[in-house]
Amino acid sequence: MIAFEWAEPETLKQAVALLDPDDPAVRPIAGGTALMLMMKAGVFTPSRLVSLGKIEPRYSQIRVDADGSLRIGAMASLSELEQSAEVVSRFAVMKRALRTLSNVRVRNVARVGGALAHGDPHMDLPPLLAALGARVSVVGPKGTREIDVEALYLGYYETTLEKNELIAEAVVPPLNGARAAYMKVTSRSADDWPALNIGVRLETQGRDRIREARIVISAATEKVTRLNETEALLRGATADDATLKRAGDRAASEVSFLSDAHGSGAYKKELLRVYLARAIREALS
Repeated sequence: MIAFEWAEPETLKQAVALLDPDDPAVRPIAGGTALMLMMKAGVFTPSRLVSLGKIEPRYSQIRVDADGSLRIGAMASLSELEQSAEVVSRFAVMKRALRTLSNVRVRNVARVGGALAHGDPHMDLPPLLAALGARVSVVGPKGTREIDVEALYLGYYETTLEKNELIAEAVVPPLNGARAAYMKVTSRSADDWPALNIGVRLETQGRDRIREARIVISAATEKVTRLNETEALLRGATADDATLKRAGDRAASEVSFLSDAHGSGAYKKELLRVYLARAIREALS
């Protein structure tokens, strides 16, 4: 491995100052579960890694605001998120999703901020949080700004983050009676990379009438993608078999599908047709 500089700032502000927007070989590192694999494969050769392991402890905290919003520090591990009492009591869908998000060894090391910033469309956390309407707080040399998670991604491994910006925390609004479901479809083991991720958040009237829908997919597409046309079709509709079939057809025609090692575009298109209905039924149940 080629030698590189290792920096260990003690504050988030210091970490931002050590990043170089003009040098793509300078990267931040949190858990390093993805970055180290890229380095071992020779895909990425750093000149400097800026470790976030010693920054302020508050960026590792998970807490609930007075309005019920869940605040997740970017340096909280995926295991800490999975085991958080606040998550268990308020967002059961998140706990269920995290159980198959890679294996427990990775979840113990990987950090929430890294999982969101990496930009790989196969990651579970971005479409899940996007479906829940989450946003991230981003810190850079010009100050702090907020980005909706669904707007964080531009394309395959591309995000709207500047090279000298870091995610400080993610904020998930309260469900306030809404129902949510998340499904991950894999062609191998349950904790493997998915062929399709789908997150659903529904506001309902009665048992099965949908007042508002929020549907986000990934893995089948080159980035986290919200299905706006499908949401419009479902708005005000009763979730019967005919409606869900129309929604599946609309979803399948709304996006372009990514062919990769986890399935062809045609295969993923059929997965979306089937699993959209399953995810909505799971949310309603």
